[in-house]
Amino acid sequence: MGVIEVDDVRKRYGDTTAVDGVSFTVEQGEIFGVLGRNGAGKTTTVEIISGLRKPDSGTVRVLGLDPMRDRKAVRNVLGVQLQEGMLPDNATVTEMIRLYRSFYADGDDPERLLADLGLEDKRGTRVENLSGGQLQRLSIALALVGKPRVAILDELTTGLDPRGRRNTWQLVEQVRSAGVTILLVTHFMDEAQRLCDRIAVFDRGRIAALDTPEGLIARTHGDGNASLDESFLAMTEDTEDTEDFGDFGDFEDFEDEFDVEAGR
Repeated sequence: MGVIEVDDVRKRYGDTTAVDGVSFTVEQGEIFGVLGRNGAGKTTTVEIISGLRKPDSGTVRVLGLDPMRDRKAVRNVLGVQLQEGMLPDNATVTEMIRLYRSFYADGDDPERLLADLGLEDKRGTRVENLSGGQLQRLSIALALVGKPRVAILDELTTGLDPRGRRNTWQLVEQVRSAGVTILLVTHFMDEAQRLCDRIAVFDRGRIAALDTPEGLIARTHGDGNASLDESFLAMTEDTEDTEDFGDFGDFEDFEDEFDVEAGR
């Protein structure tokens, strides 16, 4: 049994098909990449895995749990890195990590986690005053504070300078070394090639290819004399980047339940 199992998942928003029969399995200890243009279906797929959206059909399991039916149990084993802008500007680093730690019966030590991620000298700093790299480190800390067995990291290096990106890559490798299975969503080819054991290439709501980085390159350039970027372009259609966010009702249902559990 895989750590994450996605079987024939489909999701539509009105006349738009966001996810069209997607299937894949993530194995224990992998860094599994989800690669694609904006609007390719990767974000909706990850939201379904996280329990934030309900699929129209198909099944998803995270360590054997259904993300919709077993939401509370899934939150105890799955950590999700938040996108920039989802944290309150006036909260401090310490306030945020202690808040997230309070959601778990058996979470990690916040002080140790901040030290491990190089944020110990930013404990009293407000979110609005953190640099891009520091914000990403805080987002990773919040995803890990519950000691998850699986982590979803979504576009975690967007907006970072080259040094910040490479430092973040090292953090991801450290997280995997600690035994956490990682689902990494990205549109950076060099990031996927550097970090991922296997990659699912999304195109128009479907998986166009699934293989190791080297295997993907070999599919389009048999001699291997190409970059993952060139291989990706050869496997996906030349369409404009679009994003249809659809109906946010699923998110509202999730937030209502979260507020009740958090006592808000």
